[in-house]
This record gives sequence, structure tokens and C-alpha cells, in this order.
Amino acid sequence: MSINAVVFDIGNVLIEWHPERFYDSVIGETRRREMFAAVDLHAMNEKVDLGAHFTDTVYACADENPEWRDEIRMWHDRWIEMASPVIDHSVRLMTALQAKGMPVFSLTNFGIQSYDFAATHYPFLRAFDRDFISGHMQVIKPDAQIYQMLEDASGLSGADLIFADDRADNIEAAAARGWQTHLFEGPQGWADRLVSEGLLTSAEAA
Repeated sequence: MSINAVVFDIGNVLIEWHPERFYDSVIGETRRREMFAAVDLHAMNEKVDLGAHFTDTVYACADENPEWRDEIRMWHDRWIEMASPVIDHSVRLMTALQAKGMPVFSLTNFGIQSYDFAATHYPFLRAFDRDFISGHMQVIKPDAQIYQMLEDASGLSGADLIFADDRADNIEAAAARGWQTHLFEGPQGWADRLVSEGLLTSAEAA
């Protein structure tokens, strides 16, 4: 079977996402470690990825943890600084694939309001042929349901799809469904894979 769509994760594939790095730069590594040990910020963010309101969820967590209130609010108020920079080479790959008529889908754990906000800074987020955003779907990777929902909506499955994600558990869940997969460790490796699959030439993947 030939590949009929390319599926991109967003965080750490198209946009860098390292909250710890952001906090290290703002409050220092020692205080960041203390805060992350005291407050499960990734669990807070998971609620947003499942569809909870971005502002309400972050501000509620801040109010519940007054000793870290200002720092937790940064997850919202300075969010775009966390979700940066863009991985330009990956964006070029997305554009090159679409220029050749290859559909490109997103499959991302991302909140509703935070995605809309990100798209005002990163217009390419509005350029996917199909969007599969967990906040709208109310299920997150690596739950099998989110992959099933993409298959059902697109009419594609198994080897029709090739999927790049930076997390091994998300890749393993897709591979279990027969998808072709690529564990993203940098844009050059993803470019090389797309070339090896015959989807782009070396020049197009540069």
C-alpha cells in the first residue's frame, strides 16, 4: 500500500515545547524543580489538552497553590514563550509535501484556546489539510481512540498513513494500528525518512 497522508505531531516536531526550559530561564532551575515537585503542572496541562478551558484551568491551579501563584500563571500568560521556537525545517517539509499534493494532517495533544492562540503566532497551524486536535476530540495520545477517530474521519488507516511524533509511546500506539511511524529526534531525520519513502526529493526536503 502507498502512503496517502502524512501525519505530524506539533509539540517538539513543528514547535519546540519545553516548559522546564522556560521556567529555568525565568526563575532558575532550583526553584523550577521545587515547583514541579510541589505541583503537577503536566497533569494541569493534560486537562487543557482534554478540552478544559485554558485560562480557567491554569488560573484555578494557581489559586490552589498560592505559594506558586505567579509562576503557575506564567503557563498561561507567557505560554507562547514556552511554545517556541518554531522548528523551521519541519514547517518546510510540511509545505513541500502539500506542494506535491500529499495531504498533511495534524495529530496533537493541544488545548482548544491554546491552539487558537498559537495559530495567531504560527499561521502554518491553519494550513493542515485535516486537524486532529485533542482538545476538540476530548481524548489524548496515546489512547487508541484518538487514532481510531483520525482513521474514521479520513477514511485512511494502516500503511496509508505515516506519522511523526517525538514520544515513543505515541509512536507505539500508532504502530500497533499498522501505521507507518517515525520517532522524531530532529527535522533532518524526518526529512531523510520522507525522502526514503519517495514522498520528497532530497532537494525538496532540504
